[in-house]
Amino acid sequence: MIRRRDFITLLGGAAAAWPVAARGQQGAHLRRIGVLLPATADNKEFQVWVGAFLQGLAQSGWIMGRNVRIDTHWAGANAVDIGKHAAELAALGPDVILAHGTSTVRPLLMATRTVPIVFPIAADPVGAGLVESLARPSGNATGFMTFEYSLSGKWLELLKQIAPGTTRVAVLRDASQGGGTALFAAIQAVAPSLQVEVIPVNMRAADEIERAIAGFARLPNGGLVVTAGAASVVHRDLILALEARYKLPAVYYERFFAVAGGLMSYGPDRIDQYRRAAGYVDRILKGEKPADLPVQAPTKYETVINLKTAKALGLEVPTTLLARADEVIE
Repeated sequence: MIRRRDFITLLGGAAAAWPVAARGQQGAHLRRIGVLLPATADNKEFQVWVGAFLQGLAQSGWIMGRNVRIDTHWAGANAVDIGKHAAELAALGPDVILAHGTSTVRPLLMATRTVPIVFPIAADPVGAGLVESLARPSGNATGFMTFEYSLSGKWLELLKQIAPGTTRVAVLRDASQGGGTALFAAIQAVAPSLQVEVIPVNMRAADEIERAIAGFARLPNGGLVVTAGAASVVHRDLILALEARYKLPAVYYERFFAVAGGLMSYGPDRIDQYRRAAGYVDRILKGEKPADLPVQAPTKYETVINLKTAKALGLEVPTTLLARADEVIE
């Protein structure tokens, strides 16, 4: 059995090597897949996710250089750069485009309404205008949701389990996205049953986030829940530093926060999401239309606990929680 670490190393290596090899193939018989990512080529997390996508394609019979060609655009996180890459990629007219999240799908939809688009991750596809409905996308885009909103209540439950003394929680949300408001509402709904007061904190400018957390930390028994959104990625280092500075236990929506020093994360398995996206790309290459492929919710979630951070915060992680964790960082 391949260990998780070995598996991730294997996928990351495949993702890093793929674009270089793909450019060397110019056969007219090759089907073309575009890939648009809001990250740089040295981003290890994205390398792993793309590696899972490539593995999924191979399992469906799509072999690099034999019957498929990949054109990968590492656009970075800047919206202007993403827009330029989206226009360039759409102009190439690939058979299908894989695009990560709303920040890439939106500019692609502005550039083309004919090239099929598959997103492995999107926080609120309907609210963001990517599709008309989950069951019937209707346009040229479809894919997979980041999570269902009810999941956010689980973050609060996990925070109480790992830090039982928590009675006040600052919920960091991306107010620029409709999903940020919906996620907070779901958290707010379960707060009374956990005897927790929740306070929304909008993630906009760095100094605004720092002031809000500093003010929140003046009173005891506080904790953080960091919800999904582009702003949380942009301000990741700051949020992690504030968690450590004020000794605030925090639960995040994505594994890379826990790997970078956050206390705990719970969210969909991105490797699984990208592998499932390969299945949709395969179906589109074989003739199906995005409009006929429903947007799907995640089926696999992962819990990651950073024991080093728990010790620094003076927390003893319950053995029952450790037993359920998919990954424990020591």
